[in-house]
Amino acid sequence: MEDIQKEKGEHLLCYNGPIGNGEKHNHLKIKIGVSGAAETGHCGLHVLDAAKEVGREVIKQGGVLVTGATSGFPLWASIGAKEERGLVIGLSPATSEHEHITAYRLPLDYTDLIIYTGFGFPGRDLLFTRSCDALIVGCGRVGTIHEFTIAFEDNKPIGILEGEWATDEILKEIMDKGNRQSDKVIFDTDPKRLVERILELVKKDKDKEFSPVVGLE
Repeated sequence: MEDIQKEKGEHLLCYNGPIGNGEKHNHLKIKIGVSGAAETGHCGLHVLDAAKEVGREVIKQGGVLVTGATSGFPLWASIGAKEERGLVIGLSPATSEHEHITAYRLPLDYTDLIIYTGFGFPGRDLLFTRSCDALIVGCGRVGTIHEFTIAFEDNKPIGILEGEWATDEILKEIMDKGNRQSDKVIFDTDPKRLVERILELVKKDKDKEFSPVVGLE
């Protein structure tokens, strides 16, 4: 079937079977959002490799990847996640698949489930960040800063990937000049270590928020 589709020139979407494995506690998987620029021309030569590595590490370390269903840095993180046969969820600014493709010109590829919010980019950003347990920020633009500030105000763990781009320095300056710091915002140059540290922060949060409930353990 795959060979026939290739002969017809059809584009094959990445799909790894049913969502979940039937286990009772799949809902306990940590949802890591990845935020970054949809257009990465200003980000340097190695940004897409870095994005893929972030996606791979989220899955390798047991998480679910969540994105804004867009191109650029988040898309390449999704590619990395799918290379590890992980689950990727996207939240689109569009009202439908048709609008997602034609009006917003965004991809469907490398995502298992896309939720069409219908709220444009500002509303999508809010729903995206609040659907995640934590956020990882790569090279970005204004929209990435918007997602960062929402997650910051919601007191979510935020991991900022340092690289040849300027986004990490801009976010440091925003916190410094805005007179607001947070011990839940961490910086690292290594994707693997950044994901490890973020997962630890999320687990600490969950330990504080939830105590065992009889009959649900």
